[in-house]
Amino acid sequence: MSEFWLISAPGDKTNLQAWERMNTVTSKSNLSSNSKFHIPDLKVGTLDALVGLSDELGKLDSFAESVIKKMAQYIGEVMEDSKDKVQENLLANGVDLISYLTQFEWDMAKYPIKQPLKNISEALAKQITQIETDLKTRAAAYNNIKGNLQSLEKKTMSSYMQWQKTYESLSDMVVPRSTKMIAEDAEGGLFTVTLFRKVMDDFKAKARENRFMVREFYFDEKELKCEKEELMKLASDKKQQYGPLLRWLKVNFSEAFVAWIHVKALRVFVESVLRYGLPVNFQAMLLQPNRKSVKRLRDVLNVVFKHLDEVAAASIMDPGMDIPGLQLSNQEYYPYVYFKIDFSLLDCS
Repeated sequence: MSEFWLISAPGDKTNLQAWERMNTVTSKSNLSSNSKFHIPDLKVGTLDALVGLSDELGKLDSFAESVIKKMAQYIGEVMEDSKDKVQENLLANGVDLISYLTQFEWDMAKYPIKQPLKNISEALAKQITQIETDLKTRAAAYNNIKGNLQSLEKKTMSSYMQWQKTYESLSDMVVPRSTKMIAEDAEGGLFTVTLFRKVMDDFKAKARENRFMVREFYFDEKELKCEKEELMKLASDKKQQYGPLLRWLKVNFSEAFVAWIHVKALRVFVESVLRYGLPVNFQAMLLQPNRKSVKRLRDVLNVVFKHLDEVAAASIMDPGMDIPGLQLSNQEYYPYVYFKIDFSLLDCS
């Protein structure tokens, strides 16, 4: 399953036993695959600052997710290849995405932990925003060449067999077997057809609907040569840009993905401090649910961690329960800190 749950619980003795119990129960029943998620000792700052940062990180999380989704999809467009082939190129720090996530280590060089949390958040936001800006610029340049090439190809190419099968039925009063090829090269062919003048407009309209180019033709060798040279130039330009663009996409997809997971780590840290208080003492955990056992896993987690928030646990057991003062606005809320990491967003099919 391409979905992971990043959760945390207090790290005191009693709740450490709860983590061990949860891991044992879920693993033994094949509900999920679990691992500890290591977050370094970050600077807490004031609780007021944490509350404000919590909201900012939520927005940054969504933004980062949207950027890596765009990049994954665009890699698929550029490669024009199978989904499996594209997935092979979606790496983070040189490894597949699941390996990077399950073996996550904070990048101390890029995001020094001695600085305030807000500084780290701003650095991540700046990095992801720059990647998105560069993506737009590079994609526009490549798409322009690709679009011009496709337009010229459509202008000069058509399916010979399709023409032979359909031209007689495009309108009434087309002379059967009247088409003749008068010119052909690697890029396309030029055909004549005989029909009554009164159906000419109807024939032209139907031909265009079937993606045949209809035009008054005056043979101009110079113009045809220029058209062919332009086609070759665009094809060459596209080929030259392909390699550098794909390399840039792969490098910056990795950068954006790594930044996204650091945002997730920051969110877990901030929410855990806000939820469990000071001094900082919590255990972050990564769970990969079994697709068939999602509901059962949620129930088990609720039982294991219900002592952390009896009210939240009760509301999960009874969704219709009215709890005064609890306004969740459709937001997922559990007795433990919880964030979802959804890799299906990177589906490039």
